[in-house]
Amino acid sequence: MSGSSDSTDATGAAGAVDATGRYAAALRALHQAAGAPDGAMIQRQAAAQRPPLKVTSTSWSDWRNGRNVPSDRKVADWLIVFLRGRARQKSPTYGAPPDAWWEELRQRARAERRQGRGRGGRPPTPHPPAPTVQKVESEPVRCWVGVVPRAADCFQTREIADRLTEAAAGGGTVVVSQVLAGMGGIGKTQLAAAYARRTWQRQEVEVLVWVSATSHLQILAGYAQAATELGLPTDPGDVERAARRFLTWAQTTPAAWLVVLDDVQDPADVRELWPSGAAGRVVVTTRRRDAALTAQGRREVEVGVFAKAEARAYLSAKLAVHDRIDSDTEIDALAADLGYLPLALAQAAAYLVDAGLDCAGYRERLADRRRTLAEVVPEQGALPDDHPAIVAAAWSLSIDRADRARPAGLARPLLQVAALLDPNGIPQAALTSTPVLAYLATQRRPRATREVLAADARDGLRVLHRFSLIDHDPTASFQEVRVHQLIQRATRDTFSSAQVAAVARIAADALLEVWPDVERDQAGPVLCVNTTTLGTLTGTALWEWNDEAHPILFRAASSVGDSGQVHAAVAEYTRLHATAIQLFGPDHPDTLNTRNNLAYWRGQAGDAAGAATAFKDLLTDHLRVLGPDHPNTLNTRNNLAYWRGQAGDVAGAAAATEDLLTDHLRVLGPDHPNTLTIRNNLARWRGDAGDVAGAAAATEDLLTDHLRVLGPDHPNTLTIRNNLARWRGDAGDVAGAAAATEDLLTDHLRVLGPDHPNTLTTRGNLAYWRGQAGDAAGAAAATEDLLTDHLRVLGPDHPDTLATRGNLARWRGQAGDAAGAAAAFEDLLTDRLRVLGPDHPNTLTTRGNLAYWRGQAGDAAGAAAAFEDLLTDRLRVLGPDHPNTLTTRGHLARWRGQAGDAAGAAAAFEDLLTDHLRVLGPDHPNTLTTRGHLAYWQEQAGLV
Repeated sequence: MSGSSDSTDATGAAGAVDATGRYAAALRALHQAAGAPDGAMIQRQAAAQRPPLKVTSTSWSDWRNGRNVPSDRKVADWLIVFLRGRARQKSPTYGAPPDAWWEELRQRARAERRQGRGRGGRPPTPHPPAPTVQKVESEPVRCWVGVVPRAADCFQTREIADRLTEAAAGGGTVVVSQVLAGMGGIGKTQLAAAYARRTWQRQEVEVLVWVSATSHLQILAGYAQAATELGLPTDPGDVERAARRFLTWAQTTPAAWLVVLDDVQDPADVRELWPSGAAGRVVVTTRRRDAALTAQGRREVEVGVFAKAEARAYLSAKLAVHDRIDSDTEIDALAADLGYLPLALAQAAAYLVDAGLDCAGYRERLADRRRTLAEVVPEQGALPDDHPAIVAAAWSLSIDRADRARPAGLARPLLQVAALLDPNGIPQAALTSTPVLAYLATQRRPRATREVLAADARDGLRVLHRFSLIDHDPTASFQEVRVHQLIQRATRDTFSSAQVAAVARIAADALLEVWPDVERDQAGPVLCVNTTTLGTLTGTALWEWNDEAHPILFRAASSVGDSGQVHAAVAEYTRLHATAIQLFGPDHPDTLNTRNNLAYWRGQAGDAAGAATAFKDLLTDHLRVLGPDHPNTLNTRNNLAYWRGQAGDVAGAAAATEDLLTDHLRVLGPDHPNTLTIRNNLARWRGDAGDVAGAAAATEDLLTDHLRVLGPDHPNTLTIRNNLARWRGDAGDVAGAAAATEDLLTDHLRVLGPDHPNTLTTRGNLAYWRGQAGDAAGAAAATEDLLTDHLRVLGPDHPDTLATRGNLARWRGQAGDAAGAAAAFEDLLTDRLRVLGPDHPNTLTTRGNLAYWRGQAGDAAGAAAAFEDLLTDRLRVLGPDHPNTLTTRGHLARWRGQAGDAAGAAAAFEDLLTDHLRVLGPDHPNTLTTRGHLAYWQEQAGLV
């Protein structure tokens, strides 16, 4: 803690009492000035600290009556802060001694008591005198120039203060200059003042000069005053000459000195006015971070906001002064809402005390967007700690100056856009995008003769950084720009409602422009957070974009799902749909669009049947609102067919897609990309229904048309080539499938690059076909390499990464390590359950794989039991006729046989064959496989 430096001895003349008595007398005087709180109150307040402090009514009585002295410095420091805070409220004229005085006297009293001389027996040592200014003709004895700001109420000792002291102690033959840089309201002046008082009280310096350095003239005046106080020969009418005289003295004197230049607003103001000299130290406080301020060996000390613990201690102490106690949870929440900014915390505490609120009540007012920031802090005349301005105005001068700096006129509009985005990280690319550049060109004052370039916008960001209005770190990935939330709030408070809407659309356009086509790295999550912040801060502005929702809303929601968070995508589209219904009604295109996306992500989250039902309902409304031939209606029919197939009705999906192809040919023509997509889907469903050769032939014809219509390098053409390789392999030409996939990988690498998801998928397919061709070990090695890249590009929880882990486990098992495969699938199941939930088809598939490899590792009975449990869930989730349910029945029958029940296996396969014939038909590969298993187990059971 730091106190003021110009207080008088509260005990009056020294010499009549010993150290213990003097300490007790001073404590009684402070206690009386504080309104004489009783011992019980002091005990309660001490217990409320974190961690609690032990003060009892008895110990307090002993201290104030001179029977004892506090042994714990933390308790002693807290007691003085608590009483002094109350004294400032109850007895404004009372002058309490500084902290160093109290601690020195306490230590003397403790030493005195250890020597058995308490309360007398030794001449008292006068307490440290208040600093005085003494004029001398040569070297000063001690000299204090200027007014050091008094310590803020409940001033907190901060970690940054220790760093300042350590840095200042590192001087050598040149003056040590520390530049405390940071945004307005961060507490730079208080830190510098505490440092100045500490160096003075410890007699580390003989001359202390405090200069208010907001202009060149003020710095000259401060130096001139120092020359006068030091008794240097000066001409009272020549301020500049007197200032130079002081600088010369500083450069040559052996006397230790400290000069503090508080609030330097322009590096030019200090040019040629930096004190130098081997005996000196310089501390500068400034919002600027220009290179000129840290030239010639000067060290920048970046001052940040309070740490969480510092903010809690500060607010707790402020409230305790007014007999207010709030929970640590609420105090921490309030500190977080205010971004741990010291100035904001001080003004918020004063406001809530004056308004009779607790922390929760104040937070409600702060969160009310109908109130400006100026409305939730004290009025100008009621500001605490001699604050010159309310927090909302703390940055206005910096913004004005930044907007005048080169490139002129860009800082303010850039800050306006940044004020609507995530304070914890905004992509630089968004703030230098085409929409933002166009906005800067219209807002720039004065108008420039040339267009605003991305380089200009980046220079504008550097200007805002130099003025400590943002933090701009070009090395940060996708989060190069950070802005304190209260600077954002103060900036937004200047917006009209029309300006909010206009800037919101600019910011949304910017985010949309820089959104990557493929979800990878950190870009998507960062952009999603920025979109969420933008929507939260601007209300319905993004829903009033040309009477429709801005596309960024849907892009962000889909991005969540594309990154693998399928359940989160469902929740986001559920929210968007509710908003669309409220604002637009059920038949608006955006409402229908949100229903389409919601149904899709429900399917991706594992509810294929629910997705099919939702698309069926949506198709009814599309037919009514848009008509049968509208592209959205046709797209909904395709989605309905797809999810019917995913839900198990493969034949129905094929029939529906065939009908849809007829309408696509009629409405869009044979060469339309959508028509080609429907042909691909039809081939897929025919193949899944058992006609693998027909699927291969249809895909081969489709490839010819893709090459003609879209060209060889179009992504859709590459996809068709992948599908053709698949069907050829499934038809028995495994080596041909591997060769075709290898050729396809070469083109994927050339066209899309090595990290594109489609390229990674093709690598997985190539490993698959190599394994199917008999090289299981090679497939495992290739898949292991692929997993490394999936983890790097897509992250550990992406569906493709999880699928690759499953493939790797499978190929390790195929290569002979059945136990290792089982262990890998067990680990994978844990992550599937966490990411996708227990009923997702991929989770159920992983359970099946785990059961299979347990059986392969020798636990046939355990495999059978696991498949029996899995079948129960397959029936519940997918129904009895789903292909995956039928497959699970086959596995269960097989492992029952392997466990010794050959007759039971034969009976189960006989029942399964009946359902395969009914559901899939006699020629489906799965039906033929089941007939083979039935014959085998009948033979094993002796039934044939």
